Amino acid sequence: MLCLILLLLTCAVAVLVLSHWLPLSLWAQAILAPDYGDARQAVMHFSLLPRLVVTLLAGAGLALAGVLMQQVLRNPLASPTTLGVASGAQLALLLATLLAPGLLVAREWIAMAGGTGAMALVFMLTWRRDLNPLVIVFAGLVINLYLGAISLALLLFHQEELKGMLVWGSGALAQDSWEGVSYLLPRLLLGLGLVAVLLRPLAVLELDDASARSLGIALKKLRFAGLGVAVFVTACVVSVVGIIGFIGLAAPIMVRLLGARSLGQRLLWAPLLGALLLSLTDLLLQGASRFWPLMIPTGAMTALLGAPLLLWLIPRLALHKQQPKMAATLTIQRHSHPSRLLWGLGLALLLALIGSLALGQGVNGWSWPSLARWQAQWEWRLPRTLAAAAAGILLALAGTLLQRVSRNPMASPELLGVSGGTVMGLLLAAFLLPALPLPLMLLAGVAGAVLVLLLLLALNRRSGFQPERILLCGIAITAMLDPVQSIALANGDPRVQLLLAWISGSTYYVTGPMALGLALLAGIMLSGILALGRWLDILPLGSAAAGALGLNTRRVQLLILLLVALLTASATLVIGPLSFVGLLAPHMAKLMGLVRARAHLLGASLCGALLMVLADWAGQQLLFPMEIPAGLVSTLLGGAYFMWCLRRL
Repeated sequence: MLCLILLLLTCAVAVLVLSHWLPLSLWAQAILAPDYGDARQAVMHFSLLPRLVVTLLAGAGLALAGVLMQQVLRNPLASPTTLGVASGAQLALLLATLLAPGLLVAREWIAMAGGTGAMALVFMLTWRRDLNPLVIVFAGLVINLYLGAISLALLLFHQEELKGMLVWGSGALAQDSWEGVSYLLPRLLLGLGLVAVLLRPLAVLELDDASARSLGIALKKLRFAGLGVAVFVTACVVSVVGIIGFIGLAAPIMVRLLGARSLGQRLLWAPLLGALLLSLTDLLLQGASRFWPLMIPTGAMTALLGAPLLLWLIPRLALHKQQPKMAATLTIQRHSHPSRLLWGLGLALLLALIGSLALGQGVNGWSWPSLARWQAQWEWRLPRTLAAAAAGILLALAGTLLQRVSRNPMASPELLGVSGGTVMGLLLAAFLLPALPLPLMLLAGVAGAVLVLLLLLALNRRSGFQPERILLCGIAITAMLDPVQSIALANGDPRVQLLLAWISGSTYYVTGPMALGLALLAGIMLSGILALGRWLDILPLGSAAAGALGLNTRRVQLLILLLVALLTASATLVIGPLSFVGLLAPHMAKLMGLVRARAHLLGASLCGALLMVLADWAGQQLLFPMEIPAGLVSTLLGGAYFMWCLRRL
């Protein structure tokens, strides 16, 4: 019934949108034998109709891939987007465009290689957990973020070469010929043929492994075959239209909720529903573009609509006996002389600050500058270095607070979506009220961070605040940043360059007063949070023990969450939403033996400042005269460390 309603609605909207370009009486001529002298018929024949057909094919293909992934992995959250396959395919195509454009004649195989690599990386991270449903999606979304950061770096360095990829990568479905249809249709038919061959064996996967083996099924070969077909179909779609978010997740889930229980029913109805959902969304956006000049790529809109669906599904994911538990944290031996270690970290930070201000590359290579040149460099290097150090302190404090309060060693403002919420608030404030002063921008960022924290609490209250569920919700919230970023980049706004540099974590635009204010804020926040050391020593003992010691845990936790929001918003203003410093710095301090709260806070702050200063300096010098943003450098390092931690779970 839903498919019939959507079909009628899609047909009605299509008639309205297409009749705006060409009267109904000329449609038959435009389709069969267009008059090329009539621009309207040419647009209908070579642009609007191919776009409609490609949209239907892409939606059907992604839904088909989603059904296969969910069946093979027995995971209702599996899809090309949540497992990082689409991002891997996109990154492979970007690299091929830059390094070997001649290979793009076989672009589906390049995209398939990228998607397969992303899937293999997800399997490597989760194999020890027996491909647990929650952990595999958790790993997939992290891979998605990480590969997205690499793609962003490529776009930063090669904006001219990849200018057209900005819109394409966000899922724009515009066509100028029937080439996309002739390319995609036979490949999807091939995928359907392979699915038909595998249909009966794949249906056996609804049984447990022991029952399937008793029927003579080679499970590993079958799973690889099913995932291979899913990755191939996804790669073909991505190579034509870019990344279309969450259609592969929504369509299979919706047909299951509507009563399609068997695999055959889902393989029939999910592609039909996916095709209608994507085409209806695209047609509505085309119709809205007449009244709203803002360009919204269709893939970005489906991702915006799909992320709330993922947030709704995560608390309802039934794990049964496979419910994962966070690995117990390593037993850390307390350092015998923490004050000496802290002084050593402080000295290392001082040397890093001096080195970053003085040592660098110039036209004559590496040199230690003369006094006159050093004074000339001081004015532009000092604000960037100071801002990087202050941002590192703020993020490290936020991460330490989150890890101690939640008793979750994987918690950080980046992974819990707090940084993403901050960016949402800042972007809305910047584009709706562009003349806002800095204090009000900071307030907008704090409001976004607080809303994300409240959303996390609301979504996870029933599940008992399980660490992995909270992390998965946070990463899903962070994933909502991608479509917002895509919409901003696709519209060619003059602020796009600044936005792109800021999101990637560049300190290039930091001014002296901004850096000084951030440094003062970091010092004040560090001093104030050190005063909460007793609370932070008691809270990890649990609510019951903390209450017995006279601590009002609810008020303390609320205060700490507000502090986390303020810390994250302040740092995100300078260093962007992704850096992983909030995860990495507290871990480094604890591994050094700084266990007690005050020592942990001081050690994490020094480690965070040291990491960001080194990342900022390395980003300026490694590819001189080109520059890698500090946030991007720390993201690549911190993301690799996070995946290593996930592998050890």
